[in-house]
Amino acid sequence: MVIQLFPLWAILLSVLAFFQPEMFVGLKSQIIPLLTVIMLAMGLTLSPSDFKQVLKNVKAVAVGVLLQFLVMPIAAFGVAFAFGFGNELTVGMLLVGSVAGGTASNVMCYLAKGDTALSISMTAISTLLGVVLTPLLVSLMIGQSVDVPVLSMLWSLFKIVLLPVAAGVLINTFFAKYVRKAEVAFPYISMFVIVLIIAIVVALSASKIVQVGLIVAAAVIIHNSIGFLLGYWVTKALGFDARVCRTIAFEVGLQNSGLAAALAVKFFTPMAALPGTIFSVWHNISGSLLASYWSRRSVDKTES
Repeated sequence: MVIQLFPLWAILLSVLAFFQPEMFVGLKSQIIPLLTVIMLAMGLTLSPSDFKQVLKNVKAVAVGVLLQFLVMPIAAFGVAFAFGFGNELTVGMLLVGSVAGGTASNVMCYLAKGDTALSISMTAISTLLGVVLTPLLVSLMIGQSVDVPVLSMLWSLFKIVLLPVAAGVLINTFFAKYVRKAEVAFPYISMFVIVLIIAIVVALSASKIVQVGLIVAAAVIIHNSIGFLLGYWVTKALGFDARVCRTIAFEVGLQNSGLAAALAVKFFTPMAALPGTIFSVWHNISGSLLASYWSRRSVDKTES
Protein backbone atom coordinates (compact mmCIF):
# COMPACT_ATOMS: atom_id res chain seq x y z
CA MET A 1 0.00 0.00 0.00
CA VAL A 2 2.85 2.40 0.84
CA ILE A 3 4.47 1.85 -2.56
CA GLN A 4 1.15 2.26 -4.38
CA LEU A 5 0.84 5.68 -2.76
CA PHE A 6 4.20 6.77 -4.23
CA PRO A 7 2.63 9.58 -6.33
CA LEU A 8 0.86 10.93 -3.23
CA TRP A 9 4.08 11.01 -1.18
CA ALA A 10 5.88 12.68 -4.09
CA ILE A 11 3.17 15.35 -4.39
CA LEU A 12 3.02 15.99 -0.64
CA LEU A 13 6.76 16.39 -0.27
CA SER A 14 6.92 18.48 -3.44
CA VAL A 15 4.30 20.86 -2.01
CA LEU A 16 6.32 21.09 1.20
CA ALA A 17 9.50 21.79 -0.78
CA PHE A 18 7.71 24.42 -2.84
CA PHE A 19 6.50 26.39 0.19
CA GLN A 20 9.51 25.66 2.42
CA PRO A 21 12.44 25.38 -0.04
CA GLU A 22 14.99 26.23 2.63
CA MET A 23 14.38 22.76 4.13
CA PHE A 24 15.78 21.06 1.01
CA VAL A 25 18.06 23.39 -0.99
CA GLY A 26 21.00 22.57 1.27
CA LEU A 27 20.74 18.94 0.16
CA LYS A 28 21.60 19.74 -3.47
CA SER A 29 25.01 18.07 -3.17
CA GLN A 30 23.33 14.86 -2.01
CA ILE A 31 21.34 14.27 -5.22
CA ILE A 32 24.07 12.19 -6.89
CA PRO A 33 24.83 10.04 -3.79
CA LEU A 34 21.10 9.48 -3.34
CA LEU A 35 20.74 8.38 -6.95
CA THR A 36 23.66 6.00 -6.50
CA VAL A 37 21.70 4.35 -3.69
CA ILE A 38 18.78 3.76 -6.08
CA MET A 39 21.06 2.21 -8.68
CA LEU A 40 22.62 -0.05 -6.06
CA ALA A 41 19.15 -1.14 -4.93
CA MET A 42 18.28 -1.89 -8.56
CA GLY A 43 21.45 -3.95 -8.95
CA LEU A 44 20.57 -5.95 -5.85
CA THR A 45 17.37 -7.08 -7.56
CA LEU A 46 19.25 -8.34 -10.63
CA SER A 47 21.32 -11.43 -11.31
CA PRO A 48 23.36 -12.64 -14.29
CA SER A 49 20.36 -14.76 -15.35
CA ASP A 50 18.37 -11.56 -15.97
CA PHE A 51 20.90 -10.56 -18.62
CA LYS A 52 20.82 -14.06 -20.12
CA GLN A 53 17.06 -13.63 -20.58
CA VAL A 54 17.91 -11.22 -23.39
CA LEU A 55 19.09 -14.17 -25.49
CA LYS A 56 15.69 -15.86 -25.13
CA ASN A 57 13.80 -12.99 -26.75
CA VAL A 58 16.36 -11.04 -28.75
CA LYS A 59 13.83 -9.60 -31.19
CA ALA A 60 11.55 -8.17 -28.49
CA VAL A 61 14.48 -6.70 -26.55
CA ALA A 62 15.96 -5.18 -29.71
CA VAL A 63 12.65 -3.56 -30.69
CA GLY A 64 12.10 -2.29 -27.16
CA VAL A 65 15.58 -0.80 -26.86
CA LEU A 66 15.30 0.79 -30.31
CA LEU A 67 11.99 2.40 -29.35
CA GLN A 68 13.43 3.45 -25.98
CA PHE A 69 16.36 5.33 -27.46
CA LEU A 70 14.71 6.48 -30.68
CA VAL A 71 11.04 7.24 -30.00
CA MET A 72 11.45 8.91 -26.62
CA PRO A 73 14.31 11.32 -27.52
CA ILE A 74 12.65 12.33 -30.80
CA ALA A 75 9.28 12.72 -29.09
CA ALA A 76 10.89 14.81 -26.35
CA PHE A 77 12.48 17.12 -28.89
CA GLY A 78 9.25 17.37 -30.89
CA VAL A 79 7.17 18.21 -27.81
CA ALA A 80 9.71 20.78 -26.61
CA PHE A 81 9.71 22.39 -30.07
CA ALA A 82 5.91 22.39 -30.24
CA PHE A 83 5.68 24.13 -26.85
CA GLY A 84 8.36 26.64 -27.82
CA PHE A 85 10.66 25.74 -24.92
CA GLY A 86 13.97 27.49 -24.49
CA ASN A 87 17.27 25.66 -24.23
CA GLU A 88 16.98 24.84 -20.52
CA LEU A 89 13.62 23.09 -20.70
CA THR A 90 14.49 21.46 -24.02
CA VAL A 91 17.62 19.96 -22.46
CA GLY A 92 15.47 18.74 -19.58
CA MET A 93 12.97 17.10 -21.93
CA LEU A 94 15.79 15.49 -23.92
CA LEU A 95 17.38 14.11 -20.77
CA VAL A 96 14.06 12.50 -19.81
CA GLY A 97 13.70 11.10 -23.31
CA SER A 98 17.26 9.80 -23.53
CA VAL A 99 17.66 7.97 -20.23
CA ALA A 100 16.92 4.29 -19.75
CA GLY A 101 13.59 2.85 -18.70
CA GLY A 102 12.59 3.29 -15.07
CA THR A 103 12.59 0.46 -12.55
CA ALA A 104 8.90 1.18 -11.89
CA SER A 105 8.22 -0.49 -15.24
CA ASN A 106 8.96 -3.91 -13.73
CA VAL A 107 6.28 -3.52 -11.06
CA MET A 108 3.75 -2.04 -13.49
CA CYS A 109 4.43 -4.84 -15.98
CA TYR A 110 3.81 -7.48 -13.33
CA LEU A 111 0.51 -5.88 -12.30
CA ALA A 112 -0.56 -5.56 -15.94
CA LYS A 113 0.02 -9.27 -16.70
CA GLY A 114 2.98 -8.50 -18.94
CA ASP A 115 6.20 -10.46 -19.39
CA THR A 116 8.03 -9.59 -16.16
CA ALA A 117 11.22 -11.48 -17.08
CA LEU A 118 11.40 -9.53 -20.35
CA SER A 119 10.74 -6.28 -18.49
CA ILE A 120 13.56 -6.89 -16.03
CA SER A 121 16.05 -7.85 -18.74
CA MET A 122 15.07 -4.83 -20.86
CA THR A 123 15.49 -2.46 -17.91
CA ALA A 124 18.90 -3.95 -17.21
CA ILE A 125 20.08 -3.69 -20.81
CA SER A 126 18.72 -0.19 -21.38
CA THR A 127 20.33 0.97 -18.13
CA LEU A 128 23.73 -0.24 -19.30
CA LEU A 129 23.30 1.17 -22.81
CA GLY A 130 22.08 4.48 -21.40
CA VAL A 131 25.45 5.11 -19.79
CA VAL A 132 26.78 5.79 -23.30
CA LEU A 133 23.66 6.68 -25.26
CA THR A 134 22.15 9.31 -22.95
CA PRO A 135 24.92 11.93 -23.26
CA LEU A 136 25.44 11.13 -26.96
CA LEU A 137 21.75 11.54 -27.81
CA VAL A 138 21.43 14.82 -25.89
CA SER A 139 24.57 16.17 -27.58
CA LEU A 140 23.40 15.04 -31.03
CA MET A 141 19.99 16.70 -30.69
CA ILE A 142 20.87 20.01 -29.04
CA GLY A 143 24.67 20.16 -28.96
CA GLN A 144 24.75 23.02 -31.45
CA SER A 145 22.73 25.26 -29.12
CA VAL A 146 23.91 24.10 -25.71
CA ASP A 147 27.31 23.02 -24.46
CA VAL A 148 26.76 19.36 -23.57
CA PRO A 149 29.69 17.96 -21.54
CA VAL A 150 29.54 14.50 -23.12
CA LEU A 151 32.70 13.05 -21.58
CA SER A 152 31.89 14.37 -18.11
CA MET A 153 28.37 12.95 -18.37
CA LEU A 154 29.75 9.60 -19.53
CA TRP A 155 32.09 9.46 -16.56
CA SER A 156 29.35 10.48 -14.14
CA LEU A 157 26.95 7.89 -15.55
CA PHE A 158 29.67 5.28 -15.21
CA LYS A 159 30.01 6.14 -11.53
CA ILE A 160 26.33 6.79 -10.81
CA VAL A 161 24.82 3.92 -12.80
CA LEU A 162 27.25 1.28 -13.99
CA LEU A 163 29.38 0.83 -10.87
CA PRO A 164 26.54 0.62 -8.30
CA VAL A 165 24.42 -1.63 -10.54
CA ALA A 166 27.39 -3.92 -11.13
CA ALA A 167 28.15 -3.92 -7.41
CA GLY A 168 24.54 -4.80 -6.66
CA VAL A 169 24.55 -7.68 -9.15
CA LEU A 170 27.77 -9.06 -7.65
CA ILE A 171 26.45 -8.81 -4.10
CA ASN A 172 23.21 -10.49 -5.16
CA THR A 173 25.19 -13.24 -6.90
CA PHE A 174 27.53 -14.11 -4.05
CA PHE A 175 25.40 -13.20 -1.05
CA ALA A 176 21.93 -14.02 -2.37
CA LYS A 177 20.77 -15.51 0.93
CA TYR A 178 21.34 -12.26 2.79
CA VAL A 179 19.95 -10.12 -0.05
CA ARG A 180 16.70 -12.15 -0.02
CA LYS A 181 16.22 -11.31 3.64
CA ALA A 182 16.55 -7.59 2.97
CA GLU A 183 14.94 -7.25 -0.47
CA VAL A 184 11.51 -6.39 0.95
CA ALA A 185 13.01 -3.06 1.99
CA PHE A 186 14.47 -2.15 -1.44
CA PRO A 187 11.26 -0.69 -2.98
CA TYR A 188 10.71 1.47 0.12
CA ILE A 189 14.29 2.71 0.07
CA SER A 190 14.06 3.55 -3.64
CA MET A 191 10.72 5.30 -3.16
CA PHE A 192 12.00 7.38 -0.25
CA VAL A 193 15.14 8.39 -2.13
CA ILE A 194 13.27 9.32 -5.34
CA VAL A 195 10.74 11.37 -3.37
CA LEU A 196 13.58 13.18 -1.59
CA ILE A 197 15.35 13.91 -4.90
CA ILE A 198 12.09 15.28 -6.33
CA ALA A 199 11.67 17.52 -3.28
CA ILE A 200 15.24 18.86 -3.58
CA VAL A 201 14.76 19.70 -7.27
CA VAL A 202 11.40 21.35 -6.55
CA ALA A 203 13.02 23.45 -3.83
CA LEU A 204 15.80 24.50 -6.19
CA SER A 205 13.27 25.43 -8.89
CA ALA A 206 10.46 26.84 -6.73
CA SER A 207 10.55 30.31 -8.24
CA LYS A 208 10.42 28.94 -11.81
CA ILE A 209 7.63 26.43 -11.18
CA VAL A 210 5.13 29.26 -10.76
CA GLN A 211 6.04 30.52 -14.23
CA VAL A 212 6.30 27.29 -16.23
CA GLY A 213 5.06 24.43 -14.05
CA LEU A 214 1.73 23.88 -15.80
CA ILE A 215 3.09 24.05 -19.34
CA VAL A 216 5.94 21.67 -18.47
CA ALA A 217 3.40 19.30 -16.90
CA ALA A 218 1.39 19.33 -20.13
CA ALA A 219 4.51 18.59 -22.17
CA VAL A 220 5.47 15.75 -19.85
CA ILE A 221 1.99 14.18 -20.02
CA ILE A 222 2.07 14.26 -23.84
CA HIS A 223 5.61 12.83 -23.93
CA ASN A 224 4.71 10.01 -21.55
CA SER A 225 1.55 9.22 -23.54
CA ILE A 226 3.53 9.01 -26.78
CA GLY A 227 5.84 6.48 -25.13
CA PHE A 228 2.95 4.29 -24.01
CA LEU A 229 1.08 4.49 -27.31
CA LEU A 230 4.00 3.86 -29.64
CA GLY A 231 5.55 1.28 -27.32
CA TYR A 232 2.33 -0.73 -27.51
CA TRP A 233 1.09 -0.19 -31.04
CA VAL A 234 4.44 -0.44 -32.86
CA THR A 235 5.15 -3.80 -31.23
CA LYS A 236 1.57 -4.92 -31.92
CA ALA A 237 1.99 -3.98 -35.59
CA LEU A 238 5.15 -6.08 -35.67
CA GLY A 239 3.16 -9.11 -34.56
CA PHE A 240 4.18 -9.52 -30.92
CA ASP A 241 1.66 -11.02 -28.52
CA ALA A 242 -0.23 -8.86 -26.03
CA ARG A 243 2.02 -9.68 -23.04
CA VAL A 244 5.09 -8.44 -24.91
CA CYS A 245 3.23 -5.37 -26.22
CA ARG A 246 2.18 -4.40 -22.70
CA THR A 247 5.71 -4.95 -21.43
CA ILE A 248 7.38 -2.79 -24.07
CA ALA A 249 4.75 -0.07 -23.61
CA PHE A 250 5.83 0.25 -19.97
CA GLU A 251 9.54 0.03 -20.80
CA VAL A 252 9.25 2.85 -23.34
CA GLY A 253 6.75 5.01 -21.46
CA LEU A 254 8.31 4.88 -18.00
CA GLN A 255 11.67 6.65 -17.83
CA ASN A 256 14.41 6.82 -15.23
CA SER A 257 13.42 10.44 -14.76
CA GLY A 258 15.11 10.71 -11.37
CA LEU A 259 18.41 10.20 -13.17
CA ALA A 260 17.40 12.79 -15.78
CA ALA A 261 16.67 15.35 -13.05
CA ALA A 262 19.95 14.60 -11.27
CA LEU A 263 21.97 14.99 -14.47
CA ALA A 264 20.16 18.25 -15.23
CA VAL A 265 21.06 19.72 -11.84
CA LYS A 266 24.67 18.53 -12.04
CA PHE A 267 25.48 19.57 -15.61
CA PHE A 268 22.89 22.23 -16.50
CA THR A 269 20.42 24.14 -14.31
CA PRO A 270 17.60 23.47 -11.81
CA MET A 271 15.19 24.69 -14.51
CA ALA A 272 16.42 21.89 -16.79
CA ALA A 273 15.53 19.44 -14.03
CA LEU A 274 11.84 20.41 -14.02
CA PRO A 275 10.74 17.98 -16.76
CA GLY A 276 12.44 15.09 -14.99
CA THR A 277 10.93 16.08 -11.66
CA ILE A 278 7.39 16.33 -13.01
CA PHE A 279 7.82 13.17 -15.08
CA SER A 280 8.85 11.27 -11.92
CA VAL A 281 5.50 12.04 -10.34
CA TRP A 282 3.32 11.77 -13.43
CA HIS A 283 4.63 8.50 -14.90
CA ASN A 284 3.89 6.70 -11.64
CA ILE A 285 0.31 7.97 -11.79
CA SER A 286 -0.20 7.16 -15.48
CA GLY A 287 1.62 3.84 -15.17
CA SER A 288 -0.49 2.81 -12.20
CA LEU A 289 -3.70 3.69 -14.04
CA LEU A 290 -2.66 1.76 -17.14
CA ALA A 291 -1.52 -1.23 -15.08
CA SER A 292 -4.85 -1.22 -13.25
CA TYR A 293 -6.75 -1.15 -16.54
CA TRP A 294 -4.75 -3.99 -18.10
CA SER A 295 -4.87 -6.04 -14.91
CA ARG A 296 -8.63 -6.35 -15.40
CA ARG A 297 -8.30 -7.47 -19.04
CA SER A 298 -7.25 -10.97 -20.05
CA VAL A 299 -4.13 -11.33 -22.15
CA ASP A 300 -4.69 -12.88 -25.56
CA LYS A 301 -3.51 -12.42 -29.10
CA THR A 302 -6.70 -10.63 -30.12
CA GLU A 303 -6.36 -7.79 -27.64
CA SER A 304 -7.05 -4.40 -29.15
